[in-house]
Amino acid sequence: MAGAIRGPLVSLALDQLQLTTAVNPRFERGRMSGKGAESQPRREFLKLAAFSGAAALAGKAAPTVAQPIAAPQAAVSADGGSKMEFLRVSGRYVVDARGNRVWLRGTCPGGWMNMEDFINGHPGAEHTLRAEMVEVLGPARAQFFFERLLDYFFNEDDVIFLRKTGASVVRIPLNYRHFEDDEAPFKYQESGFSRLDQVLRHCENHGLYVILDLHSAQGWQNVHWHSDNASRISLLWTVSSYQDRYVALWQEFARRYANRAVIAGYDVLNEPCSNNEIGDYPWNIYSNYKPRWDRINSLFRRVVSGIRKIDSRHIIFLEGDNYAEEFLGLEKPFDDNLAYSSHNYTVPGFGPGQYPGTIHPRSAAAGGAQFWDLARQERFFLDAEATRFTRQHNVPLWVGEFGSVYNGPSDENPDRLRALDDQIGIFERNDAHWTTWNYKDLGVMGMLTLDPASPYMERIGDLLRKKRALGTDDWMSWLPPTPVKDATAQLAGQILQVVADPQLDPRFNARCVTQALLCFYTGTLMQPHYAGLFKGLSETELDHILSSFSAKQCVPNQGLVEVFGKYMARPA
Repeated sequence: MAGAIRGPLVSLALDQLQLTTAVNPRFERGRMSGKGAESQPRREFLKLAAFSGAAALAGKAAPTVAQPIAAPQAAVSADGGSKMEFLRVSGRYVVDARGNRVWLRGTCPGGWMNMEDFINGHPGAEHTLRAEMVEVLGPARAQFFFERLLDYFFNEDDVIFLRKTGASVVRIPLNYRHFEDDEAPFKYQESGFSRLDQVLRHCENHGLYVILDLHSAQGWQNVHWHSDNASRISLLWTVSSYQDRYVALWQEFARRYANRAVIAGYDVLNEPCSNNEIGDYPWNIYSNYKPRWDRINSLFRRVVSGIRKIDSRHIIFLEGDNYAEEFLGLEKPFDDNLAYSSHNYTVPGFGPGQYPGTIHPRSAAAGGAQFWDLARQERFFLDAEATRFTRQHNVPLWVGEFGSVYNGPSDENPDRLRALDDQIGIFERNDAHWTTWNYKDLGVMGMLTLDPASPYMERIGDLLRKKRALGTDDWMSWLPPTPVKDATAQLAGQILQVVADPQLDPRFNARCVTQALLCFYTGTLMQPHYAGLFKGLSETELDHILSSFSAKQCVPNQGLVEVFGKYMARPA
């Protein structure tokens, strides 16, 4: 696969059946170069996964032992967007125009119109990376690079693949920078809307609903990398001009899409965090976080009102504070077409450890060893503020993000899959809609993963090893210690010793120091190295490398696809 851009999908499947040395990230997450010996069972599994994924993309039945996946029983059409129906809230359910219940089950193509380091492979934040690429490659070549990345990352092939798995919805994370330039506020960029419109047409043609998710808002709604933040500062909550632009952008979406039934609704703000605008510190994270309900309720009121002046038909989804976890201070539903979205990442999805059994989490928030099984996962969901809030107010609950990871110990991947299987079963039994994070990545938690032997993975392989050694991808804090991470933890301890403030939690302090030094500083420091990997390459060479992101060249995480598929195919 590394040698050429692939043509017909069936040809791809036959080519992949000849592979004997490719490493599936599900099994061996540490070896991103794709080199080294494998056992025969692993080779056979890879052949099966590659063939079934390619067959799904080609619209042919895959020769697997799994039963064929039925189409979702939602009010959608596979032969044209004109038959799609507007969805709306009815009590705790989402229904179509005839009042039939519709279940939203799907995934999120994070890394497409909002890049993230662990998904796309680069270090640091997207907007600083783009500036560095311009500096190193020149404006024209840098623009070509990012345009081709977007072209390959999510297109009609991906929509077809998701429909073949049974998905009824896709939640599309968006970065405001595709639609508005900071140097020209309130002037909207047709290039971003044109790209989004193209995917909306594909989704209409194949009967896949879309939820628009503003993942990165003007001024940043939180201080983390996934909101394209390179500063650890959040300004949206305190600077009125950013709030004005945020509301106006949603009104622009409403103007353009008010009559588009393919859009299930608007997820107006991903993972808001209203009260740590100066960055993460031990006193404002995890159990020490204190929401500013006045801020978030005021902004939600304003954006919903702004949208409703233009668009009265689409569902509007509101996420809880503190990264979609806290809901009890939200104002009660004030519009008859509101639904609520939580994010439901759990300890057994990350490990390390067996499931059911004892997990040894490395998260500062999780503490020591914990026993997790189905009963504990169910308690976790039922006790969550989102579950309690939506039941109290009789409105729909949508779990907008959740997932397990597969780049820890390879022999524990079945444990992560079992934990995920139980988790989705809990959502289903409790009438919660869901979209998994993430659809496609470099081998962390995606349904599709880049082939380790692909041109892109081979080119950035050494950089990925350095990022892992340096701990620059903040999302992957569950990975084992390294000398640099150990030294950073020691530095955090020395700082705390000198400060001598008994009120500061050492675990939280270490977490904040690590994030600031490794994710933000070191990640940005490495961006010229990433850009330099593509310096001097022709457009043809760049196109060949970036084609590695195409669904045609990716490897399905077959176990994950099968777990999702068995639930996605269920009737509403």
